[in-house]
Amino acid sequence: MSYLVQEGAKIHPPGEQFRQLLARPEILRLPGAQNGLAALQAKAAGFSAVYLSGAAMSASMGLPDLGVLNKDDICFFIRQIYRASGLPILVDGDTGFGGILNVIDMVRSFEEAGAAAVQIEDQSLPKKCGHLNDKNLVSPEEMAAKVAAAARARTHLQIVARTDAAASEGIDGAIARARLYVEAGADAIFPEALTTRDMFEKFAASIDVPLLANMTEFGKTPYMPATDFEAMGYKMVIWPVSSLRVANKAQEALYNHLAENGETHSLLGTMQTRAELYDLIGYSDHEALDATLQKTIMTEAMGHAARKDGTKG
Repeated sequence: MSYLVQEGAKIHPPGEQFRQLLARPEILRLPGAQNGLAALQAKAAGFSAVYLSGAAMSASMGLPDLGVLNKDDICFFIRQIYRASGLPILVDGDTGFGGILNVIDMVRSFEEAGAAAVQIEDQSLPKKCGHLNDKNLVSPEEMAAKVAAAARARTHLQIVARTDAAASEGIDGAIARARLYVEAGADAIFPEALTTRDMFEKFAASIDVPLLANMTEFGKTPYMPATDFEAMGYKMVIWPVSSLRVANKAQEALYNHLAENGETHSLLGTMQTRAELYDLIGYSDHEALDATLQKTIMTEAMGHAARKDGTKG
């Protein structure tokens, strides 16, 4: 249900809700949601939180995931997803958009927009997708300073520190970085682009805070279900771009069919109906709210006018 028709405020801020989800015994499954409508679909499917991927945001704007987006671009996505769904959102904050002061500004801006958690990575700019080669990293100390700044600036936002070090420094180097980031104040660790089950298990045995696994498609990590990650001790798993990949493939098929045949009626069976869309976005709820409030105001206004001229209200 849209924020326009929700009544009252949540008792706990998004970051606290996210922390409570991590305290549950089962792994937290976080599908990627690249816009408000996708988040509503994830909520309808029963998910309790979503992941906002930098790659998905960039791609939806027709841009590569190379650190091109700025903080305000991402706040736009956070606001629409949180307002539409009310779900806690783990947001991809890339490298924090600069140095320590930029990280502080990012944390405060993301909290104001409605984020529940932010992921900060230890790459240098221009950053790359974690499953590509030749990534460059900042020093462990520079990244730790960013984590400490984020932890100091937040009021409720959960801080997830991502390390891309496994590819260049090995699993032991990635673990050493993760320990430093935990000491700096990270609430959780995201070891990116691990390539074997043994690496995931070794990481889990070495780090005490909640861990996040990335089950992206077409990447370096072997395909595993959420239950496998849970058995290894991971508390979160993301599918960051899956919804965008599926939607893009379907949209591509539509455009090709339309260009070739000049009609869409033969594809009706593949489409979400008008009724299904309206139900998802709460069309009737908004319409009813508008009519109710308008009727209430009109009635009160008419009664006030009647009392002024001496007639009964």
